[in-house]
Amino acid sequence: MNRRAPKGWGPKLLIAVGLSFLTLVVLLPVVTVFVEAFSAGLAAYWGAITQPPALHALQLTLLITAIAVPVNTGFGLLISWILARRSFRGQALILALLDLPLSISPIVAGFMAILLFSPEMGLFAEAVQRSGLRIVFATPGLVLTLLFVTVPFVAREVYPALQEVPREEEEAARCLGASPWRTFWSVTLPHIRPALIYGVILCTARAVGEFGAISVVSGKIINATNTLTLHVERTYLEYDGAAAFACASLLGSVALLSLLVQTLIRRQGRMSEL
Repeated sequence: MNRRAPKGWGPKLLIAVGLSFLTLVVLLPVVTVFVEAFSAGLAAYWGAITQPPALHALQLTLLITAIAVPVNTGFGLLISWILARRSFRGQALILALLDLPLSISPIVAGFMAILLFSPEMGLFAEAVQRSGLRIVFATPGLVLTLLFVTVPFVAREVYPALQEVPREEEEAARCLGASPWRTFWSVTLPHIRPALIYGVILCTARAVGEFGAISVVSGKIINATNTLTLHVERTYLEYDGAAAFACASLLGSVALLSLLVQTLIRRQGRMSEL
């Protein structure tokens, strides 16, 4: 019996340790944010998230996300299709470049944008001055920064899925006279749809929650370039904890919604395989 006891208790102990760790590191902080957000009551919560600076920060976050995510979705589909359907020199380099934003510190990414587009010291300073377009410490700089930090997510999810698509089905559609677009829409897209949706979710979540790169390139100008994450930081540093946690709960809701959609996609994928 002594020999059998470790076999029965070992897995249970590992599960208990894993659940305890996840509860302490993941679940408890998330629950604490929502508890603190509503600790002062619904009226205080609503007042915190409807203040003009908070509303502007939310609107700006949604605006730059609505620009960056579709652009990177289109680019991710295009580059994934090229990498999966064409063989050429430099493919490994392109894959490495796609992973680069994941390995670079967001703070460094923000400074890179300044070094490129600052009208005083940027590499393209002369062109920026001639165009009259303000990039750094303005909305275009926020969009460019988000494009950089979120570029890998759709491509890295769609590329493996495209490699698994049966080439025979695509070739059969073309033999039957289908155009490349029709082939992609009717044959390829149904196979990669879960991966595409998953990539868009990850891209959106990262765009909404980005802080480091945005904090550098935005200048943190209230009612101008202050995103929701920056607004949370500002209110917290001003000792307005209720407002900070209230707005942080909005970011937490995006994360929870992303988790829910991911779970539904995975469950749908497993059901379709049965």
